[in-house]
Order: sequence, then structure tokens, then C-alpha cells
Amino acid sequence: MAPQFVLTVSCPDRKGIVAAVASFLAGADCNILDSAQYDSPLTGRFFMRVTFASEGAAGLETLQRNFQPIGDGFAMDWAIFDSASKPRVLLMVSKFGHCLNDLLYRLSIGALPIEVPAIVSNHPDMAPLAAAAGIPYIHIPVPKDGKEAAEAELKRVFESENCDFIVLARYMQVLSDAFCAEYSGRIINIHHSFLPSFKGAKPYHQAHARGVKMIGATAHFVTADLDEGPIIEQEAARVDHAMPPDALVAAGRDIESIVLARAVKWHAEHRVLAYGNRTVVFR
Repeated sequence: MAPQFVLTVSCPDRKGIVAAVASFLAGADCNILDSAQYDSPLTGRFFMRVTFASEGAAGLETLQRNFQPIGDGFAMDWAIFDSASKPRVLLMVSKFGHCLNDLLYRLSIGALPIEVPAIVSNHPDMAPLAAAAGIPYIHIPVPKDGKEAAEAELKRVFESENCDFIVLARYMQVLSDAFCAEYSGRIINIHHSFLPSFKGAKPYHQAHARGVKMIGATAHFVTADLDEGPIIEQEAARVDHAMPPDALVAAGRDIESIVLARAVKWHAEHRVLAYGNRTVVFR
């Protein structure tokens, strides 16, 4: 079977982009398997994702080197990925294990195209779950006066494990602005979609007290603006007056798990292209 690759492109819109990409792939003896594109009328920016098979001798480095002139000519933000190479993902969690458990199950059945070299937590609670999955569990406490040292250790783990991105699977610590900036576009978070209305502890109980009729969850990239990074995926479910707070919490856990799993999968498959405060997601 011919090796497969993914090309992603983001650039100012102009004539000839698709033709240039198609001509390059044809000239490199590559066969396009799937192609999706979007021209944003509001920003004048063009986005494209192409899956292709290399039926000749060209490998990843050759394809990247030969595509560079086209990327430069169209002022592209572009990348070519080997589809056989799974991103290495550092999972992080605190005391709520539903999202972590869901990701580990999907990983175990081959539903997530990632590798997880380690799980990091600021608490020891989820160690048994990591042990059951056969994944190293690294406890990095975050005392009030020790955030800088904790983030230095987190960075060391990320780099030593050659990770590609981080998933905050209900990790309940705010990362510093400096850390967020250094790993911009490489940290995915999940939270309930009640923000900014119901902040702080027990948001589902707050929502129940206000008689909400809909709950949801949002997965997004992490930025220095707390819970305001570019959105990758959202989901919602209707609730009613007969549901007690615990029922809302249970429904919220399910939605959070599903939304985070989608975001992780799409990002791992290079389907998410961020620009400014928004994303284009080629599902």
C-alpha cells in the first residue's frame, strides 16, 4: 500500500491555489484521496486539507522540500504530515476522571489515532486508572507558591517524551500566560458551556438554580485568555425542570467526554486549522 500523507494550507485567497497544489501532487506521482477547502468571505483567507498517496519514490522530507516554493509563492501557512505517524499526546487530569477514562477507552479500541506516553496530574487520584491502561502516571503537585516550578517540570516531561500536544482532560489548574504562549495551538481544553454566566464551583448547581433548559460543553485551544481560545467543537443537550442537579452533572459529564474526544481526534488527524480567534474544522 502506498504511503499516505496530509497537506494542510492556510493563505490569502487568490486564483490558482488549487491548481498549483493539484499540479504539484500530480508531478510528484501522488494520488489525491480526499480534498476539502473553504474560502472565508469575511477574512479573504483560503483553507485546504488534502489527503494523498505517494505512488512514487517521494517521502515526507522530499515532499516538504519540493513544496516549499509553492508555499512561499502563495504566502501559505502549510504543513505535510505522514498519516502513519501518530501524534504523541500528553494527557492531564485532576480529580474528575470521566474525560480521561473516555479517552483511554477510545485509545484502547483504536478509535483515537494518537499515542499517550504519559499522564500528568496535580493529584494522585487517577493513578489507578492510568495503571489499568499501562501508561506512566506523573504526579506534579502545584502548591500556591510553586506554579513556576511545576510548569518547568511539566515542560520537561513534555519535551522528554517528544509530545506533539497536550490535552487537559479536566485539569483544574490555570496555566500561566507564558506557558500558554509557548505552546500556542498545542493545548486543548474542555469545559462546560455555561461560561461566563456560571463561574466557579458547582456550575451545574448554579445553572439548576437558574432553571436552565440547555447544557453543553466546549473544546478549545488554550490561550492566555482563560477559556476563550479558538473553539474546536461544541455540543448541547436539552434539560428540564424535573432533572435535579446531579442529573445535570451526569449529562454534562457525557457531553464533555464526547466533545473532547472529537476535538482530540480531529486535531490528531490535522483537520483543525486555527486563524485568529476562530477555527476551520474539516470533518
